[in-house]
Amino acid sequence: MSEIVEIIDTLESRLQKLFNKIDQLEQTSAQLKEELQKATTVIQQQSKDMDVLKKQYESLKITNSLLGSEENKRDTKLKINSLIREIDYCIAQLSD
Repeated sequence: MSEIVEIIDTLESRLQKLFNKIDQLEQTSAQLKEELQKATTVIQQQSKDMDVLKKQYESLKITNSLLGSEENKRDTKLKINSLIREIDYCIAQLSD
């Protein structure tokens, strides 16, 4: 009979350790999910910032070309021609 009691005690001890390990893993999982959410938010913000900086860079390139810089003159001419075509299209639409 004492063997059965020992087996039951050992089993209870192992089950308690198992439940403790499960609780610990659930806590770790929750922490990792929170860290992942924070990292995702940071990545999204940095992506938005990068898009804004790209647009500013393009504007600066065009401004530089308008001020006489030879580096981006072709791009600026193409952009101006594109804008002129859009304006002509709008005028034509308004004339109808």
